Amino acid sequence: MCRWLAYSGTPLLLDTILYRPAHSLIDQSLHSRLGVETTNGDGFGVGWYAQERIGTPALFTDVGPAWNNRNLRELADHVRSPLFFAHIRATTGTAVQQTNCHPFRHGRWMWMHNGAIADFHLMRRDLSLLVAPGLYPDIEGTTDSELMFYLALTFGLDQDPPGAVSRMVGAVERSGRDHGVEFPLQMTIGVTDGERVWAFRYSSEGASRSLFYSTRVDALRKLHPDAAFLHEVSDDTRLIVSEPLGDLPGAWNEVPESSYSVIEDGADDLHSFVPEPA
Repeated sequence: MCRWLAYSGTPLLLDTILYRPAHSLIDQSLHSRLGVETTNGDGFGVGWYAQERIGTPALFTDVGPAWNNRNLRELADHVRSPLFFAHIRATTGTAVQQTNCHPFRHGRWMWMHNGAIADFHLMRRDLSLLVAPGLYPDIEGTTDSELMFYLALTFGLDQDPPGAVSRMVGAVERSGRDHGVEFPLQMTIGVTDGERVWAFRYSSEGASRSLFYSTRVDALRKLHPDAAFLHEVSDDTRLIVSEPLGDLPGAWNEVPESSYSVIEDGADDLHSFVPEPA
């Protein structure tokens, strides 16, 4: 499986979140505490938007481990963004290659995933045929994660992100049933259009991989008035992570099973998530 984080808020150097926390994503690439694997070294990626959040996001991916990549270290010290995604990969069977590294991008959208479609090799053809013909040529890699993204785009991600993801999950679970797969899908997903961030936690068996969201900054300042970094970011700053970046009491909250969160205009809302039957 994998580990990922999504950041939205006061523009920061990528280094601030990627490297500085005690249990940063770089540390998790070697010492994951809550993932299926301790080590996540099958590639990595970061994606970010310009501070004006105009146009498509930039991507930097590589097939090596994040913990010893000099270019990532250099980039993190010089790129500042109000919204970025970061992902470290532990492959579930597809090739270690650059086109399989998250985040994935299409237009203004970014997408990343932790989990797997069970027995993906059985369902891959059926699911691929559901992708809109105009979108299919843009698929570059071989992962279930990227195919899930293009299914969501096919099912209306531009107009209704939660509905599109719900329809994507419904299609995967229908295909799984057709092929005799008891629990077809395991997922935590981060997706953004550059303005809003959606984070989903769901699995067919009701035992999803870990996902957490940060407590409101104004509430944390009251709990920890001496924590200097809390005075450097705005109240609307938010993080969603596969596992907490540190041990600050009260800082992290588990995303409930079968739910999704939306970060928009400084607010974050939790909603229940139910797949739409395909």
